[in-house]
Amino acid sequence: MTSEEKTLTEVRKEAQKKLMGVCGVYKICDGDAMRICQGQSYGRPLGFGGIGTGASFNNNVLALKKLRLKMKVMGDHFKADTKYDFFGTKLSMPIMGASIAGVNSFGGENVISEKEFCRSVVLGCKAARTLGWRGDTYTYSLDNSYGIDAIAEAGGLGVKIVKPREQEVIIEFFKKAEKAGSVAVGVDIDGCGSYAMSKHNKPVFKKNIDDLKELVSSTKLPVIVKGIMCVEDAIAAKDAGAAAIVVSNHGGRVLDHTPGTAEVLPEIAAELRGKIRIIVDGGVRTGYDVLKMLALGAEAALIGRDVVRAAVGAGIEGVRIQMEYMQKTLAKAMKMTNCQNLKEIKRDILY
Repeated sequence: MTSEEKTLTEVRKEAQKKLMGVCGVYKICDGDAMRICQGQSYGRPLGFGGIGTGASFNNNVLALKKLRLKMKVMGDHFKADTKYDFFGTKLSMPIMGASIAGVNSFGGENVISEKEFCRSVVLGCKAARTLGWRGDTYTYSLDNSYGIDAIAEAGGLGVKIVKPREQEVIIEFFKKAEKAGSVAVGVDIDGCGSYAMSKHNKPVFKKNIDDLKELVSSTKLPVIVKGIMCVEDAIAAKDAGAAAIVVSNHGGRVLDHTPGTAEVLPEIAAELRGKIRIIVDGGVRTGYDVLKMLALGAEAALIGRDVVRAAVGAGIEGVRIQMEYMQKTLAKAMKMTNCQNLKEIKRDILY
């Protein structure tokens, strides 16, 4: 075990103490019914778990677990190049911090304040030379935008994602993010099933193509549509002018019994790869998982729950350590499957 891995272990141990009774910070985070976070939820907050039985959360992990990597080590020695260009911003890796928001969902203000959580994700990712995405929750408003504030503090190195609120509200959030210098903005359309928003009487809506076209035309920034789980929605997002989609089931938190994202990604990539940027989240815990997602057709991956734990465990430094671990394990996986750079990652490295 390297010194970095020991440091990440220490970060996770500290998070485990702070998240007592909310998240076990297990070695395997899979949404199994026996985990602290999971079990059928009857009116209580979701916490870290998935909705209902947790099957969607669990399926994300199981779908990745089923995939095997083809080890191929004969040939000239090389150091894998993980650099990635995201809308003109040069990143050290095709891995970014997902747009999880709301400290109330995983332990409350006594664990970490919303402001410090947002700063930890964005500035920690920046320190690892990648981007932190910032989301939206019922406590957020145009006057209370910690995520956008953190992106501004980071010199614009971040992405702002908004729940599918009223059109005019989303557009105002986009304008504020644009002023902060955000790399891109977006809407998580699967947020129309948000437990937290509905419980706190913050209306969210399903969006159609015309709605998305209006959002795309409202900003100069690239617009990302997050929450895609079928080819039909992916095509609709492209037709609306979206610059990217995120294949995502919201971490298994909005609809029980969906497939894992790694199960639906190949069909979506077969239809749209090269026509729109395809990003993915769901069950991604290591660089090995990222490599599998890239081999299935995504160009980048987001990590959520582990970034939360890193932020709780050690703030900005914890997130930096977590993201650097992701980059190093991706580079190791690429080396051992004979992929010198991201373009060389193909489906044939999977069994």
